[in-house]
Amino acid sequence: MAAKGDKKAMTDKDNKGSMTVAEAGRKGGETFRNERGREFYETIGRMGGATVKAERGRAFYEEIGRKGGETVKAERGAKFYEEIGKKGGDRVKATRGPNFYEEIGRKGGQKVKKLIEEGKRAAREAAPPPASTNGGQDPSKG
Repeated sequence: MAAKGDKKAMTDKDNKGSMTVAEAGRKGGETFRNERGREFYETIGRMGGATVKAERGRAFYEEIGRKGGETVKAERGAKFYEEIGKKGGDRVKATRGPNFYEEIGRKGGQKVKKLIEEGKRAAREAAPPPASTNGGQDPSKG
């Protein structure tokens, strides 16, 4: 025989239908998801993100990212970042191969070399012309 609490729960279900509110919500959500598909949620997510970006700007994302990072660091410690960085690096190495790191290293080195050359050229162009080497005498009296 059912306990008194069980009978009350069944009576509530019988009076309101065969589902609880939670069950009805879950069923409706699943039906909607099956009708619309994953792309729908991706689209509305992008639209929402664009709206937040337009309203709050880049600084908002920087701030929430910083706060989130601080929270994770406080909860898990700095070592956590070392571990996930190593896992990510191992994953990239496994999927792209060790040559990938050689390639991006070479590209990065070329970019640095180019930036250094541009900086030196700009410094030369901005520098005043060299001083005369004739001991400060008037060149017309030479």
